[in-house]
Amino acid sequence: MGSVRATSYHPVMPRQRKGPAHSFHDDRRGDRIQKVLSAAGVASRRDCEAMVLEGRVTVNGEILDGLPAWVDASKDRVEVDGRPIRRHGVQEMVYIMLFKPKGIVCTNDDPEGRRRAVDLVDHPSKLRVFPVGRLEMDASGLLLLTNDGELANRLTHPRFEVPQAYEVTVGGRLDEVAVKRLSESLFARQRSDSAVTRSSLKLLGRESTKTTLLMELKDGRSPNVRAMLLRLKHPVRRLRRVGIGPLRLRGLGVGAWRELTSSELAQLRESAFQPPAKRAKPDERGAPPKKTPAAGKRR
Repeated sequence: MGSVRATSYHPVMPRQRKGPAHSFHDDRRGDRIQKVLSAAGVASRRDCEAMVLEGRVTVNGEILDGLPAWVDASKDRVEVDGRPIRRHGVQEMVYIMLFKPKGIVCTNDDPEGRRRAVDLVDHPSKLRVFPVGRLEMDASGLLLLTNDGELANRLTHPRFEVPQAYEVTVGGRLDEVAVKRLSESLFARQRSDSAVTRSSLKLLGRESTKTTLLMELKDGRSPNVRAMLLRLKHPVRRLRRVGIGPLRLRGLGVGAWRELTSSELAQLRESAFQPPAKRAKPDERGAPPKKTPAAGKRR
């Protein structure tokens, strides 16, 4: 008999899928991709999530086509639109206050080609910054721009309850009684111990055909103020954000910008990083903030 030639057996292995399904879905790998991108100054976390879902982010040459995904920023090569992000290391942080005019959009990526808030800022560092949160196109006022992803997340996430203040001009002449009723209608549906009840509506001035109000919202959300008031039959004529946390819109003309002072930045960080319970202050009548239930107790 002739000799039988030995052959080796190579099993056919199933083809692995690219993306977070096989290698980037393990939360032991590192940090969430949106956190890494935001910390690198790419954009806000929300915008970074959208970039991943649009297939614009690759890790080690593989397209991330879904969330959640985790990466090790010290080892993985992360690219957005084919451009690598910076690795962990020391980077200059930029904090800018802009008086946003009407007609300007608060996004770094606008397919319609409209004028963006970042187009108004020519910072000498040439670092990429992004808007903190949203301010609708037809509104004006205070807008922060930064490359500090962690601070931006603290200022915009509802869990941290950083308040915002708006000057709102509505049609019609409202007196104090009407303003009080309007305030109750805006905020009464929330629980009595919620942050929203610390929100307020104050009369700033009125004329024969319009009334100007100060709306302070302390639940941390980015509300659609126009829609809120339109539901109550008070269409908004002008909307301007004048405050975020302890910051106030001062010393700037429309379309102008400046860097935050060291004092403003310190106050802003204190407001963003302290627990919401400690942020509560007595109201104008001197009443202490309402106590929250002790840990472990149920209502």
